Amino acid sequence: MPKPEFYMHRALELAEQAAALGEVPVGAVLVDAQGEILGRGMNRCICDADPTAHAEMVALREAGRQIGNYRLTGCTLYVTLEPCTMCIGAILNARLAKLVYGAKEPKTGALASVCNLPAQPWYTHRLEVEGGLLAAKCQRQLQAFFQQRRAGGST
Repeated sequence: MPKPEFYMHRALELAEQAAALGEVPVGAVLVDAQGEILGRGMNRCICDADPTAHAEMVALREAGRQIGNYRLTGCTLYVTLEPCTMCIGAILNARLAKLVYGAKEPKTGALASVCNLPAQPWYTHRLEVEGGLLAAKCQRQLQAFFQQRRAGGST
Protein backbone atom coordinates (compact mmCIF):
# COMPACT_ATOMS: atom_id res chain seq x y z
CA MET A 1 0.00 0.00 0.00
CA PRO A 2 1.36 3.47 -0.85
CA LYS A 3 2.49 5.87 1.87
CA PRO A 4 0.10 8.61 3.04
CA GLU A 5 2.11 11.21 1.09
CA PHE A 6 1.14 9.46 -2.16
CA TYR A 7 -2.54 10.10 -1.48
CA MET A 8 -1.97 13.69 -0.36
CA HIS A 9 -0.10 14.34 -3.61
CA ARG A 10 -3.17 13.04 -5.50
CA ALA A 11 -5.30 15.46 -3.47
CA LEU A 12 -2.91 18.31 -4.31
CA GLU A 13 -3.26 17.47 -8.02
CA LEU A 14 -7.04 17.71 -7.69
CA ALA A 15 -6.69 21.03 -5.87
CA GLU A 16 -4.61 22.32 -8.78
CA GLN A 17 -7.40 21.32 -11.16
CA ALA A 18 -9.88 23.23 -8.99
CA ALA A 19 -7.69 26.33 -9.11
CA ALA A 20 -7.57 26.12 -12.91
CA LEU A 21 -11.38 26.32 -12.86
CA GLY A 22 -11.33 29.37 -10.57
CA GLU A 23 -12.32 27.34 -7.51
CA VAL A 24 -10.53 27.55 -4.17
CA PRO A 25 -7.81 24.90 -4.54
CA VAL A 26 -8.85 22.11 -2.22
CA GLY A 27 -8.59 18.45 -3.17
CA ALA A 28 -9.61 15.23 -1.46
CA VAL A 29 -9.00 11.52 -2.00
CA LEU A 30 -10.91 8.77 -0.21
CA VAL A 31 -9.11 5.44 0.19
CA ASP A 32 -10.33 2.07 1.44
CA ALA A 33 -8.45 -0.12 3.91
CA GLN A 34 -6.61 -1.88 1.07
CA GLY A 35 -5.34 1.41 -0.37
CA GLU A 36 -7.72 1.62 -3.34
CA ILE A 37 -8.94 5.10 -4.21
CA LEU A 38 -12.75 5.01 -4.07
CA GLY A 39 -13.48 8.72 -4.39
CA ARG A 40 -11.83 11.87 -5.66
CA GLY A 41 -13.01 15.41 -5.14
CA MET A 42 -12.09 19.00 -5.69
CA ASN A 43 -13.93 22.15 -4.78
CA ARG A 44 -16.77 22.67 -7.28
CA CYS A 45 -19.02 25.18 -5.51
CA ILE A 46 -18.79 27.78 -8.28
CA CYS A 47 -18.83 25.34 -11.22
CA ASP A 48 -21.81 23.43 -9.85
CA ALA A 49 -23.58 26.41 -8.23
CA ASP A 50 -23.69 24.20 -5.14
CA PRO A 51 -22.61 25.42 -1.70
CA THR A 52 -22.13 21.81 -0.58
CA ALA A 53 -19.70 20.89 -3.38
CA HIS A 54 -16.60 21.00 -1.19
CA ALA A 55 -13.80 18.61 -2.16
CA GLU A 56 -14.58 16.31 0.77
CA MET A 57 -18.27 16.10 -0.08
CA VAL A 58 -17.54 15.35 -3.74
CA ALA A 59 -15.13 12.54 -2.77
CA LEU A 60 -17.60 11.09 -0.24
CA ARG A 61 -20.42 11.10 -2.82
CA GLU A 62 -18.27 9.39 -5.44
CA ALA A 63 -17.09 6.71 -3.00
CA GLY A 64 -20.62 6.07 -1.76
CA ARG A 65 -21.87 5.61 -5.32
CA GLN A 66 -18.96 3.31 -6.13
CA ILE A 67 -19.58 0.92 -3.24
CA GLY A 68 -23.35 1.41 -3.11
CA ASN A 69 -23.43 2.52 0.52
CA TYR A 70 -23.21 5.80 2.41
CA ARG A 71 -21.28 4.07 5.17
CA LEU A 72 -17.60 4.18 4.32
CA THR A 73 -16.27 2.30 7.33
CA GLY A 74 -12.58 1.51 7.33
CA CYS A 75 -11.81 4.29 4.85
CA THR A 76 -9.41 7.22 5.10
CA LEU A 77 -9.95 10.66 3.62
CA TYR A 78 -6.96 12.76 2.59
CA VAL A 79 -7.75 16.44 2.11
CA THR A 80 -5.44 19.39 1.50
CA LEU A 81 -7.24 21.74 3.92
CA GLU A 82 -8.73 21.23 7.37
CA PRO A 83 -12.45 20.56 6.84
CA CYS A 84 -15.34 22.81 7.85
CA THR A 85 -18.27 21.83 10.08
CA MET A 86 -20.42 20.69 7.15
CA CYS A 87 -17.74 18.34 5.88
CA ILE A 88 -16.93 17.00 9.35
CA GLY A 89 -20.61 16.21 9.83
CA ALA A 90 -20.68 14.23 6.59
CA ILE A 91 -17.41 12.49 7.44
CA LEU A 92 -18.78 11.40 10.81
CA ASN A 93 -22.06 10.22 9.25
CA ALA A 94 -20.09 8.18 6.71
CA ARG A 95 -18.25 6.51 9.62
CA LEU A 96 -14.78 7.03 8.17
CA ALA A 97 -11.96 5.49 10.15
CA LYS A 98 -9.44 8.28 9.61
CA LEU A 99 -9.05 11.79 8.27
CA VAL A 100 -5.71 13.21 7.18
CA TYR A 101 -5.47 16.89 6.29
CA GLY A 102 -2.69 19.16 5.12
CA ALA A 103 -3.00 22.86 5.99
CA LYS A 104 -4.98 24.30 8.88
CA GLU A 105 -7.97 26.54 8.10
CA PRO A 106 -7.89 29.27 10.77
CA LYS A 107 -11.32 30.73 9.93
CA THR A 108 -13.52 27.63 9.57
CA GLY A 109 -11.44 24.57 10.47
CA ALA A 110 -13.52 22.20 12.59
CA LEU A 111 -10.72 19.89 13.78
CA ALA A 112 -7.98 22.03 15.28
CA SER A 113 -8.41 25.68 14.37
CA VAL A 114 -11.87 26.85 15.45
CA CYS A 115 -13.11 23.76 17.25
CA ASN A 116 -12.69 19.99 17.44
CA LEU A 117 -16.10 18.84 16.36
CA PRO A 118 -15.42 15.07 16.31
CA ALA A 119 -14.27 15.19 19.94
CA GLN A 120 -17.69 16.30 21.18
CA PRO A 121 -19.25 13.76 23.53
CA TRP A 122 -22.58 13.58 21.70
CA TYR A 123 -20.94 11.84 18.72
CA THR A 124 -20.83 8.08 19.11
CA HIS A 125 -18.43 7.58 16.19
CA ARG A 126 -14.74 8.18 16.87
CA LEU A 127 -12.59 9.50 14.04
CA GLU A 128 -8.82 9.23 13.99
CA VAL A 129 -7.37 12.56 12.83
CA GLU A 130 -3.90 13.42 11.58
CA GLY A 131 -3.12 17.00 10.66
CA GLY A 132 -0.20 18.63 8.91
CA LEU A 133 0.66 16.10 6.19
CA LEU A 134 2.50 18.09 3.51
CA ALA A 135 1.12 21.17 5.25
CA ALA A 136 3.63 23.62 3.79
CA LYS A 137 2.92 22.49 0.23
CA CYS A 138 -0.84 22.64 0.80
CA GLN A 139 -0.55 26.10 2.34
CA ARG A 140 1.65 27.41 -0.49
CA GLN A 141 -0.88 26.22 -3.06
CA LEU A 142 -3.67 28.14 -1.33
CA GLN A 143 -1.54 31.24 -0.80
CA ALA A 144 -0.49 31.33 -4.46
CA PHE A 145 -4.12 31.08 -5.56
CA PHE A 146 -5.26 33.96 -3.36
CA GLN A 147 -2.23 36.11 -4.19
CA GLN A 148 -2.99 35.70 -7.88
CA ARG A 149 -6.66 36.48 -7.28
CA ARG A 150 -5.80 39.65 -5.32
CA ALA A 151 -3.42 40.70 -8.07
CA GLY A 152 -6.27 40.47 -10.59
CA GLY A 153 -5.24 37.12 -12.10
CA SER A 154 -7.64 34.88 -13.94
CA THR A 155 -8.31 32.58 -10.98
